[in-house]
Amino acid sequence: MIGVPSPALAGGQGGGPSSIPPLPPHTTLRILSDGRAGHEAQTLGVAEALGLTPDIRRIAPRHVYAALAPFAPADPRDGFTHAPPYPDIAIAAGRRTIPALTRLKRDSGGRIFTVYLNKPANGPGAADLIVAPRHDCLRAANVFSPLTPANRITPERLAAARAAPDPRIAVLRRPRIALIVGGDSRHGAYGAAHIAELEHIAASLLASGRGVMATASRRTPTALRERLRRALVAPSGFFWDGEGENPYLSMLANADAIIVTGDSVNMVGEAIATAAPVYVVPPPGRRGKIDRGKIDAYLGALRDAGAIRLWSGALADWRRTPVNATSDIASAVAQAYSAFAGPRL
Repeated sequence: MIGVPSPALAGGQGGGPSSIPPLPPHTTLRILSDGRAGHEAQTLGVAEALGLTPDIRRIAPRHVYAALAPFAPADPRDGFTHAPPYPDIAIAAGRRTIPALTRLKRDSGGRIFTVYLNKPANGPGAADLIVAPRHDCLRAANVFSPLTPANRITPERLAAARAAPDPRIAVLRRPRIALIVGGDSRHGAYGAAHIAELEHIAASLLASGRGVMATASRRTPTALRERLRRALVAPSGFFWDGEGENPYLSMLANADAIIVTGDSVNMVGEAIATAAPVYVVPPPGRRGKIDRGKIDAYLGALRDAGAIRLWSGALADWRRTPVNATSDIASAVAQAYSAFAGPRL
């Protein structure tokens, strides 16, 4: 494995912007995106931590190319994603982006430094640098293994959101509890019992005199959305139904505690980037033992690091340090790029 800054592996706060080696002036960066919000948040988080303005190119492979990715060639219709002028660095996330990333590397004559975020199905040869979180259990000389994925949650953004909270959140009484809800995935589906549990959490917190603000993801079942919408009514409750500006960052920044479902590695990682106590509601039973092991390993490592507590039905008075590996990931990218470019820098 490549050299890893210790805070990321230890589960600590991670390095700040000053710990990231500076890149040469005019370094260019291209992001290959599959359009998925979680993947794009990771790539943009790294780009922003590096201080670079990326050229974002979103792929839209046809069904056969998407289904066979990353083992199929890039869809010719996505040729613009690997067209010149070539960047110095290319970052991608999501298996459907790998064929375009491979083609970009090849067409540039190997001059581009390629980075892939998450564990590639075709192994560590998918890019010059692989950033695979520790729970992916991928080991190779070019693999960096932080505790959490990258994200766009920074102290500066959180401070700005606290200074000017979303009006729909500012009116809620304190303490304010954020309920961040995911949904169905390949790991498992939300059944009636899980939906009822989350509805009960929202209603009981509201009944206890707290302000409760909730947001759902694209994967959240309609039945769960409707239950939360009915439970979280003004003036003490708020459920974002997709209307108006997304208050997600304002929720994270202004929460006195956060309860998040454990089906999304990204959502949990973004929650613990704040200083609020974070409780994780265990996700529905996963279908595969490998997936079960990965998610349990991730949540277990965060619990051992003091970053989360598993939801047991009640809030407690405890404090924690923000955990965010984004700066460490950006530092690893900068270091590996410097070694790759060598005398050209």
